[in-house]
Amino acid sequence: MKLACLILDDEPLARELLVEFTKKVPYLQVQATCASALEAMEVLRATPIDVLFLDVQMPDLTGLELLRLLPRKPLVVLTTAYSRYALESYDFDTVDYLLKPFTLERFLRAAEKVRARAQLSPEPEPPAGRGGSSPFLFVKDGVKLVKVRWTDILYVEGLRDYVAIHTRDQKIVSLQRLKVLEQQLPAEQFVRIHQSFIVSLEGIQSIHKEKVQVGERFLPISDSYRKAFKEFIDRNFLQTD
Repeated sequence: MKLACLILDDEPLARELLVEFTKKVPYLQVQATCASALEAMEVLRATPIDVLFLDVQMPDLTGLELLRLLPRKPLVVLTTAYSRYALESYDFDTVDYLLKPFTLERFLRAAEKVRARAQLSPEPEPPAGRGGSSPFLFVKDGVKLVKVRWTDILYVEGLRDYVAIHTRDQKIVSLQRLKVLEQQLPAEQFVRIHQSFIVSLEGIQSIHKEKVQVGERFLPISDSYRKAFKEFIDRNFLQTD
């Protein structure tokens, strides 16, 4: 699946640079480029757009003024030479804020945030062995892929657009959403106990009324996940012949 992108910037060189950078990302596809917010509004009315790379300072309408007018907003990455709009950008739930001039490496980090927010599948993983599903996954940690075995994971912590995978001997931080990773974990071995936590069946040391001990840490059990967690424990810990 590719995400349709609209590039909006009144500077021709800035548009060209964004087009070149976008071509280097396999899950992004430039659908249109515009030099003004008014032109972009016409494109947005007529064409489904998933991602908007948006300059802020433009004639007629600024980028932020355009966002206020849009009834349905795509994922937005702001591209601007001015840092003073960063705080205001949070009001629009923008995916990232690229301060000009930005490098390809910084653009790729923004693209990864876009993919995580769109909940696209990660890059194809190394193929599983012939025995069926592999007892591990590969996760991106910075610029490298790290092999993580299911049996080594104690718990996973959601950190907005990132996850922290806590294993028996390390912590791996990867740019993806907890919900996306949850879909990759085997349901018979892992259970969600909180909006921010997934725990491993093997990692659970003790269960209290409102918390679970995993390793040396106590993790909260939220009300919304309490019933499903109890059913999970009943199936796996309290089975009788």
